[in-house]
Amino acid sequence: MNTILVDNTAGVMTITLNRVEKKNSLTSAMYAVMADALDQANADAAVRAVVFQGHETIFSAGNDIGDFLNAPAATNESPVFRFLRGISTFPKPVIAAVCGPAVGIGTTMLFHCDLVYAGDNAAFSMPFVNLGLCPEAASSYLAPQLMGYGRAAEALLLGEPFLAEAALEMGLISRIVPPAEVAALAQRQAQKLASKPLSSLIETKRLMKKGQATLVAERMLEEGVSFGRMLREPAAREAFTAFMEKRRPDFSNT
Repeated sequence: MNTILVDNTAGVMTITLNRVEKKNSLTSAMYAVMADALDQANADAAVRAVVFQGHETIFSAGNDIGDFLNAPAATNESPVFRFLRGISTFPKPVIAAVCGPAVGIGTTMLFHCDLVYAGDNAAFSMPFVNLGLCPEAASSYLAPQLMGYGRAAEALLLGEPFLAEAALEMGLISRIVPPAEVAALAQRQAQKLASKPLSSLIETKRLMKKGQATLVAERMLEEGVSFGRMLREPAAREAFTAFMEKRRPDFSNT
């Protein structure tokens, strides 16, 4: 079974996370497919918009812990970093259809989407500190910018989840609908975008993001260095060991 499905129809590339039995947790191979798909969509003038979607019950549980530990992202050319660079610099409109939990990168990737439609069952969380790590995808910069420092601190320092209503209020998502309607809404909006002049879409997005593009790239690189270092430190080792052993981590000696 393909864990990432890529469909090109009528000017819209739809990238579907298709590993529901594992809560759409992301592996290195899945990141590679998504990075390649974004490269293809960027190069293809027939593609006017990209839609990311999961399942009505789950968007993504974040990184697959086993895969992550067996094949950690060692360089900037690792698939996860290729994907993050690809989505953060993608010049055409990106839409996300989010239902159920969106954990870790399942939430941080949304900061780089232009339109996010969520089911009323959506729940967002960025529990990096709970794993002995630090934020990624430039979320340490973008979360305070979007959410305000206080709410970003709750989300990033405490790792506390927040629901669709809070995400709508802070501007992370564009609209809340019943889970069964999310994918169709995202496709309707994508088709509207596909009917518009591509040059206008690209230039408008470029102008809106111009002030933050360099800062996002710099922060993403800095986060990647810190993330890689912290992954090798005692706190992360304890967090991941506790996860695999299905117990609460003990950070008293870290």
